[in-house]
Amino acid sequence: MAGFYATHIFPRLMDWAMGTKRFQRLRQESLADLYGTVLEIGFGTGLNLPHFPPAVRSLTALDPATMLPRTVARRMAKAPMPVAVAHVSAETQPFEDGQFDCVVSTWTLCTIPDPMAALRESRRVLKRGGHFVFLEHGRSDDPRVARWQDRLDPIQQRLACGCHLNRRIDALIAQAGLKIERLERFALPMVPRLVGEMYRGTSTVPS
Repeated sequence: MAGFYATHIFPRLMDWAMGTKRFQRLRQESLADLYGTVLEIGFGTGLNLPHFPPAVRSLTALDPATMLPRTVARRMAKAPMPVAVAHVSAETQPFEDGQFDCVVSTWTLCTIPDPMAALRESRRVLKRGGHFVFLEHGRSDDPRVARWQDRLDPIQQRLACGCHLNRRIDALIAQAGLKIERLERFALPMVPRLVGEMYRGTSTVPS
């Protein structure tokens, strides 16, 4: 049952929930400054594809799971840039050092089993001065909300196929050796703060 849920039910729920106008607007705003050769970790169902700007020359997407393949194929066919998808883990990226101008992660670091390994790999494959762009949910700065996130995290992981409520996204990025240049913290309106605490920003590989 768990396999059927993870393969067939959860991807459809996620695609529906994360494809609303609110989330699409956040994607468009967050991806606007990407350029050159881009690596996306956590490709999912390809919801970012319409929002990559013209400055992006090519996209390489990583995701160990295959979700809604027909839907993904339709979205890839409409993409304005070449797209290559590799079904491998972000923790062990099969790329050369300094291969990409930008790496992007949207609502992905919450779910990767070893986010520190994935971030260090992302740092490795970025060019010097390259940018890691992120849009994530994570741990609240409000201690009361954070305590509830800790309590409910085991349930969330089961319901959302490994997603964590309580990861400090900015701390993980900094610990991986990326220098945060811009960080926005905000709560999504009309969304429970347990899942609506946002981290959005840009970090770079120090020179």
